[in-house]
Amino acid sequence: MASLLHFSFIPSSSSSSSCSSSSLFSAFHSRSPVSSPARIRTGVRCNVMEPLKFMNGKPTLLNGEAALPSVLSSRVQLENVISKNDTRLRIFSGTANPALSQEIACYMGLELGKIKIKRFADGEIYVQLQESVRGCDVYLVQPTCPPANENLMELLIMIDACRRASAKNITAVIPYFGYARADRKTQGRESIAAKLVANLITEAGANRVLACDLHSGQSMGYFDIPVDHVYGQPVILDYLASKTICSDDLVVVSPDVGGVARARAFAKKLSDAPLAIVDKRRHGHNVAEVMNLIGDVKGKVAVMVDDMIDTAGTIAKGAALLHQEGAREVYACTTHAVFSPPAIERLSNGLFQEVIITNTIPVSEQNYFPQLTVLSVANLLGETIWRVHDDCSGGFEPYSTLGID
Repeated sequence: MASLLHFSFIPSSSSSSSCSSSSLFSAFHSRSPVSSPARIRTGVRCNVMEPLKFMNGKPTLLNGEAALPSVLSSRVQLENVISKNDTRLRIFSGTANPALSQEIACYMGLELGKIKIKRFADGEIYVQLQESVRGCDVYLVQPTCPPANENLMELLIMIDACRRASAKNITAVIPYFGYARADRKTQGRESIAAKLVANLITEAGANRVLACDLHSGQSMGYFDIPVDHVYGQPVILDYLASKTICSDDLVVVSPDVGGVARARAFAKKLSDAPLAIVDKRRHGHNVAEVMNLIGDVKGKVAVMVDDMIDTAGTIAKGAALLHQEGAREVYACTTHAVFSPPAIERLSNGLFQEVIITNTIPVSEQNYFPQLTVLSVANLLGETIWRVHDDCSGGFEPYSTLGID
């Protein structure tokens, strides 16, 4: 099985560097459990019964235990069967990204829970669980990607359905957290929508949130419940380490001043590559103007790092400036591919050698272009879910904050 699930649409001759990749591999030598074949328990399996006997990490009753009164023997046998066949862990998928949910379930050796989601003629959303979740640890996978309002409302109703069905713990797995950009007041009389959405999720009944690459770490503080914040960067770093790019030719570029901490952490993992910063002035939402470049990119392979690409205005103008300053190649790396128009036109116009994204947001078929590479974060999220469920720490190297917060 491949270490990373990705769809590459770039020709095999895309890499123009002749330098050995050994130095880049040394920068990311400790392979993440996401990509380690030994870590994927006996491969990807979607069978419920057999893998759960040994994958859940919970002890079962053994035949050698002390004999119990006969009046309890039948009950013990029943509990023995339940402990083997029921993990008390359920994963349900919303309609926003069912493909990612299925990949997560397959990695964990589980089947997705049965759930009925439909919309009435007036747009109202109806949710009904098709199986019991009483006393279970429930994980609801639903990114609040476009259409953000519908997907958010669907998530809230799913949480409410689980709460009313007596689920023990409800974790909202939000690969992409919408409204995260409205996390502060930059002007008077603005709303902080990120806090509002956090309150809605909490009041709906969620006990925990698992989010991937929040726009800013401060958004975790808006929740009054625990938040597990994982980063998609290890998946992208693992992919870059497999390419034949000499570490001496690399320079990591932040497309704006606000992303310097993220780019610095990324550069540290790439052989401590040098850092460059694009200085821009934003005149309005989704409108950016590049003004200056801080750093040297002449003759270098520039890797632009951001948490999301929306209209691609910032990153496209930054790439144009990098080429003007003498960059040999420009790569764009981002976790969330929102791809609002005219993002596809800007990304496919030849400025980028490759655009590397993850599947936290589903990419429609018409939005594919030759330079696009999609990596899967299913193993990353699946492993995190296992660790949360088993009360293990998630703070080891690949899932840590990478020094960003």
